Amino acid sequence: MIRVGVVGAAGRMGRTTCAAVQEAEDLELTCAVDPSAAGLELADILDGPSPALAVTDGLESLSAARADVVVDFTVASGMGERLEFYAGHAMHAVVGTSGIAPAVIERARELFAASPANCVVAPNFALGAALLTRFCELAAPVMDGVEIVELHHDAKVDAPSGTALHTAERIAQARREAGAGSFNPDPTTEVHLDGARGGLGPMGIRIHAVRLPGLVAHEEVVFGAAGQTLTIRHDSFDRRSFMPGVLLAIRRVAERPGLTFGLGALLDS
Repeated sequence: MIRVGVVGAAGRMGRTTCAAVQEAEDLELTCAVDPSAAGLELADILDGPSPALAVTDGLESLSAARADVVVDFTVASGMGERLEFYAGHAMHAVVGTSGIAPAVIERARELFAASPANCVVAPNFALGAALLTRFCELAAPVMDGVEIVELHHDAKVDAPSGTALHTAERIAQARREAGAGSFNPDPTTEVHLDGARGGLGPMGIRIHAVRLPGLVAHEEVVFGAAGQTLTIRHDSFDRRSFMPGVLLAIRRVAERPGLTFGLGALLDS
């Protein structure tokens, strides 16, 4: 039985994670941390059955609960300190927080390389999103251009999404590894509205961000070549779509030394 603590337990993803862990026969939810709901019973914030746990406000309660794995769905602010705590207290970490700075990730690599604990950081825990990235890696070396459109709910504070940036990085890496070089240059010479061509990602890949009520998490990657296009799209309509990936990471993080970035690596092991 894997003992699991959830940090950010009162948030949308945190509540969904708590419920998913509670339903898994091989996992035990032993700690829920969220300063915004400290003192409440977990049953007060979850729909359906829940263990008799009070939500706490500090990371120290994870140690008291003897958590084997910590799932962190919080905010990017303070993430460096939280990762240092997990590594320093030998707790495996599964992190889905969005907008983490690259410098924080690189520092976490050092921390977990020196720790008996491991870490999985994924911009997106949907298995379909991991497959989208894999398909894009196959297409990248043989197509002439690509643009990414990511669409999220109107409460998302960062843009572009970590998923879109990760996809662009993997596309660029796939082209470099294949010796395909850069994509065709952008022919645009006149821009009448700032940002009309989106943000400029790795290897000049254009990334466009959409924020609207009614959306959850969606990504569309459009490749182009002479006389043809290829569109690869993934849609998450409910946060439950992320739970198979979260549970996979919880179960596999102990087998992945150091820090693993992206869910795709777990699909190969």
